[in-house]
Amino acid sequence: MSEYKPIGIFDSGYGGLTILRQIIEHFPENDLIYLGDNARTPYGSRSFEVVYQYTLEAVNKLFQMGCHLVILACNTASAKALRSIQQKDLPEIDPSRRVLGVIRPSVEIIDKFTASRHVGILGTEGTITSESYPIEINKLFPDIKTYQHSCPMWVPLVENNELDTEGTHYFVKRDIETLLNKNSEIDTIILACTHYPLLLKVIRKYLNPDIKIVVQGEIVAQSLKDYLLRHPEMDKKCSKRANVSYFTTENPLIFSKRAKIFMNRDIEVKHTELTHLNIRQHYSGIS
Repeated sequence: MSEYKPIGIFDSGYGGLTILRQIIEHFPENDLIYLGDNARTPYGSRSFEVVYQYTLEAVNKLFQMGCHLVILACNTASAKALRSIQQKDLPEIDPSRRVLGVIRPSVEIIDKFTASRHVGILGTEGTITSESYPIEINKLFPDIKTYQHSCPMWVPLVENNELDTEGTHYFVKRDIETLLNKNSEIDTIILACTHYPLLLKVIRKYLNPDIKIVVQGEIVAQSLKDYLLRHPEMDKKCSKRANVSYFTTENPLIFSKRAKIFMNRDIEVKHTELTHLNIRQHYSGIS
């Protein structure tokens, strides 16, 4: 295949790199592009409309770069923008292209983890307030009860490489206790933010070993593998020359330095700009 058609992975910042690492591991031959909208991060506190606009701009950029398949490796973008893009924009842009998220794959397998049917969710403020996880879990498994808690300090701790400090232990312990106090029967916790796997060692320290932790990277990569097996026509469109490219809307040097925390190696990063879209007349919100 001579034409360059990579799989696109988008995040508002760095967390999606934990998804990318697993996709690289599962798809070592595929061409991949990672795009971080670091100039406008964080998305979590922004409105549904703004997140939708920013995400659509990023998806359009990845389409322009040759992607026919884009993964929103961002819980906030998946919660606030994915449905509108899938239902409203793709039919107009190109019905043959696809955009997938990280929430649905995590939800689809949750019943395999929980025995008590009580599930905790830890995430950013934007993901938690969107209620996306409880809504999606209730659709598939109405008998499962969900309990949520936002952890505003966890992302900055990760991005500042404070992975195992006294302050990190304080905030992780406090937030886990707050979540578990909501119901003593919680036996499974979803890490509903792609930054959180980097705190896994500390998180486990403050959890009963019987409590299962759902980490998204492996689940999303497996879900993508299943998707491409079920859609061989899309798999054929994805070029396979084992090239991985990184782009950021911020300073590439800053991105590269912080990305090393997630990738455990130096990477070459390029700057890109996103084209502003006026989407007010097209946006209908999330139902």
